[in-house]
Amino acid sequence: MDNSQLENEEIIVKYSKYYSEEKFQDKILKIAKSAGVKVLYPALILYFSLVSKNFPKKEKYWIIGALGYLILPFDIIPDFIPVLGYVDDLIALIFVIKKTSDNITPDITEKAKAKVRDIFGKVDESEFRLI
Repeated sequence: MDNSQLENEEIIVKYSKYYSEEKFQDKILKIAKSAGVKVLYPALILYFSLVSKNFPKKEKYWIIGALGYLILPFDIIPDFIPVLGYVDDLIALIFVIKKTSDNITPDITEKAKAKVRDIFGKVDESEFRLI
């Protein structure tokens, strides 16, 4: 294992302790109010990947780390800072989506879109583009 892999593993372990189902649900409600679809949608993609029985266990650790980082209120850019507060969270979410994309199925993305629509109502399809 090279140094970058070891550093990535340490980061995952560090932030995974902040993940729990209850904390994730609370954070989703806060995100919906302040960050909108652009952060909520990738978070939900990862959440539905995490709860999928067919998703590889090794990749679930990455997801738990990213969702734990999202939940953590005081990270690199604290979430309470308007506009910028979720930039680092979004970067972490997108990074893990890219890393696990081979296993993210259309069913998972459709579940994420449906949940976003449950929360926001009608959402333009362009809002679901991941950077």
